[in-house]
Amino acid sequence: MRRSIVVFAGLAVTGSLALAGCAKNTPKSSTPTTSATVGAVSKDQAAADLLPAAIKSSGKLVVGINVPYAPNEYKDPSGKIVGWEVDLLNALATKLGVTATLQESGFDNIIPSVKGGKFNLGMSSFTDNKTREAQVDFVNYYSAGIQWAAPAGKTVDPDNACGLKVAVQTGTTEETDDLPAKSKACTKAGKKPITIIKIDSQDQVNQSVILGQADALDADSPITQYAVKQSKGKLVLAGDIYGAAPYGFVVSKDAGTLKQAMQKGLQSMIDDGTYKQVLAKWGVEAGAISQATVNGAQS
Repeated sequence: MRRSIVVFAGLAVTGSLALAGCAKNTPKSSTPTTSATVGAVSKDQAAADLLPAAIKSSGKLVVGINVPYAPNEYKDPSGKIVGWEVDLLNALATKLGVTATLQESGFDNIIPSVKGGKFNLGMSSFTDNKTREAQVDFVNYYSAGIQWAAPAGKTVDPDNACGLKVAVQTGTTEETDDLPAKSKACTKAGKKPITIIKIDSQDQVNQSVILGQADALDADSPITQYAVKQSKGKLVLAGDIYGAAPYGFVVSKDAGTLKQAMQKGLQSMIDDGTYKQVLAKWGVEAGAISQATVNGAQS
């Protein structure tokens, strides 16, 4: 799913795309996709007691984030960072008796900045995997898969995409893992490779398909579904969700008991129902988890 901090040797991109001047597919409103409301979040003292002393003293969590990646995190028309992950983070901070301070960062800088102490944690739809777990810890809060979208009226099969042009956000695991593997399978079968069009902004990935500059896009399931919804009929889902894996908050291995505090606070939200309410507010409850885990990657 979203964004690999690791650059894998040998995964050459076979296409490029310039989108200068294209309008971004930024949501026109920060209003969630449903009218559900989130109940009051109450502090969990047992979880708050687990916070490291420095965070208790400051009363805040400094969080590195990268936008846009709607509906997970993006800016509303006023420039405020919003999204279901932001709502979830703010609710978790309330559980812990602190406030969350968001600091924008280049995506590839977030993990190094967490490790270096600039950020207390990173939150930007990070997929928890074994490679990343060697560097940092993850507090898992969601299960996302991969899903494709195509222009309306065009049938695309992700399992038979040989010879197609597929747009993807640079640095995502879709770009580093999923598409190269599918393309390699094509060439091994004697078919044309997939032309991988990597683009820095997910908004522009979406636009490239709408404008006919790519045959399909490959992204995390909630991102793809939201892009389809926002496209007003210009995009359609292509194929089912596959490759489910956990999202996780990124925490330094030197952060003491921070991950335990966050895990306990998140579990408290799951148990009292406020976790599900946040997801339902944005229509992304399909990826809800029942147990908050640490380092839950399977591969």
